Amino acid sequence: MGEGAVWGARVEETLVPAAPLSPRPAHPQASEDKVKQLVTEIGWEIQQLSMAGCYWLSGSTLEHVARCRGLVKVNLSGCHLTSLRLSKVLSALQCLRSLAIDVSPGFDASQLSGECKATLSRVRELKQTLYTPSYGVVPCCTSLEKLLLYFEILDRTREGAVLSGQLMVGQSNVPRYQHLRVFYARLAPGYINQEVVRLYLAVLSDRTPENLHAFLISVPGSFAESGATKNLLESMARNVALDALQLPKSWLNGSALLQHMKFSSPFYFSFSRCALSGGHLIRRVIDGGRDLRSLAGLNLSGCAHCLAPDSLLRKAEDDIDSGILETLVAACGNLRHLNLSAAHHHSPEGPGRHLCQLLARLCHLRSLSLPVCAVADSAPRADRAPVQPATHAVPRGFGKKVRIGVPSGPDPFSGQAGPLPCSVFWSLLKSVPFLDRLELIGSNFSSAMPRNEPAIRNSLPPCGRAQSVGDSEVAAIGQLAFLRHLTLAQLPSILTGSGLVSIGLQCQQLQSLSLAHLGTMGKVAYTSALSDMLKHCKRLKDLRLEQPYFNANAQFFQALSQCSALQRLCLVSRSGTLQPEAVLAFMARCLHVVVCHLFTGESLSTCRSLQQSLLRRV
Repeated sequence: MGEGAVWGARVEETLVPAAPLSPRPAHPQASEDKVKQLVTEIGWEIQQLSMAGCYWLSGSTLEHVARCRGLVKVNLSGCHLTSLRLSKVLSALQCLRSLAIDVSPGFDASQLSGECKATLSRVRELKQTLYTPSYGVVPCCTSLEKLLLYFEILDRTREGAVLSGQLMVGQSNVPRYQHLRVFYARLAPGYINQEVVRLYLAVLSDRTPENLHAFLISVPGSFAESGATKNLLESMARNVALDALQLPKSWLNGSALLQHMKFSSPFYFSFSRCALSGGHLIRRVIDGGRDLRSLAGLNLSGCAHCLAPDSLLRKAEDDIDSGILETLVAACGNLRHLNLSAAHHHSPEGPGRHLCQLLARLCHLRSLSLPVCAVADSAPRADRAPVQPATHAVPRGFGKKVRIGVPSGPDPFSGQAGPLPCSVFWSLLKSVPFLDRLELIGSNFSSAMPRNEPAIRNSLPPCGRAQSVGDSEVAAIGQLAFLRHLTLAQLPSILTGSGLVSIGLQCQQLQSLSLAHLGTMGKVAYTSALSDMLKHCKRLKDLRLEQPYFNANAQFFQALSQCSALQRLCLVSRSGTLQPEAVLAFMARCLHVVVCHLFTGESLSTCRSLQQSLLRRV
């Protein structure tokens, strides 16, 4: 959750067209024959085409892409293409300038024809996802300006054999980076991925491209610095002026690299999980004579002391220095993406010194990630009444009877529960109405099944200040009419989940929702509110729910079935339960679903039976 998400989304937007084909063949608008017909009829008019995730298309159908001879951008990620078929397709695309492909086991660059290599020599943007140790088509792309690498290589084969990070036979040709401007690498966990990325970096260390202006490496866990990488960083400090920088934490910790690195018009910095104090942040980044008005993205996730002065005696839970944050906000006034998660940022007492009040000045924000304890008021406020537990989250007028004498839920159209406008978090969200991505994650939260981070089994209890953040604060999120992506994790004071309904009713653009560890551990009290929320999420595509003891019953899947645009579902519930019949009914209704991951406490026989039933029906 959160790590690298903002930058990953931004670079993806530069490659993927707005209207890709449907990823599921069951959808009436997508089939083998219709794809062939579409390409045959208007192929000569198509300049941008995304077939990302169309795993169901056969190789013979994918060959029809060769008829789109005017293609400038094409995304074939997730498509099954042999080296020979890829060669045949690319040989016909002489206008191609942007390409996205997968490199799977069995890829052989020696099977690429001369015409294919000629096309690749003109490609300027390449997104390459590696499932096997290989340079892929990078050595053929001699005009490459933007290189996006995703390393998804497993350490072992399906048979259990240990893989080697050495490149396969036929991969001796090395990349040429002389025109490179952007280098981005994202690694999945595993030592093989680290070994292979070092081979890519070794070429960069020999001769750093003069025009390089963005260098970003996202690595889960630790990634030791080698002699080659050290030479590369020293070469970049001497020869290039960067606009974007992201490095593994071990490369920055204890290093004076930031003092020597030159920046022209920086737009993105990531110091995720670095031992960066507030004093270092001010001296090395802000007061280094740099104009940071161009900075659009700043990732300080996991930087426990980045908003505090230099002090050997400071604890991670101590109050932040509001002056450091104020200096940061003043210098980076045009920030659009800010990540302050995975740290305790506790605001001190005093008017105008709260973190939320200072961040409210960043009116251009489009994505924001904060720890839960950071949005809590500095101290209990006398002007805020305690939140009344509601029996149900749906207000009057939606067909739900309200018992006399029992407080009803908050009005979802007001976006507040109780005297919410007094909340600093409410005021912050009011100041950034165009926010489309929000993450509110407990500072001690660690997912049981993270995507790009090593799993941590020993979870810590929520921060004490997070206890005052509950349903009212969640209801405040309903103000964000343009919200598309929402993550809420480790909010222990969620009572009924009434704020979720406010979000469902008012945030009609919501496409991605991730909820984890809401409420008291061992009790799931927000199931009814979640079901009511989902009934209104007509544009929701991704739902991730990580909640121990969650009962995925017929009511839940029936509500989820009303999310007609849903494509991906992931349920992680230790000691949880599910109803197989409800899952089958849900999959029969939601025809766009391509991913259904259910990790619960059900028996192995139940899971296998459900899996076989799904394979027969879908």
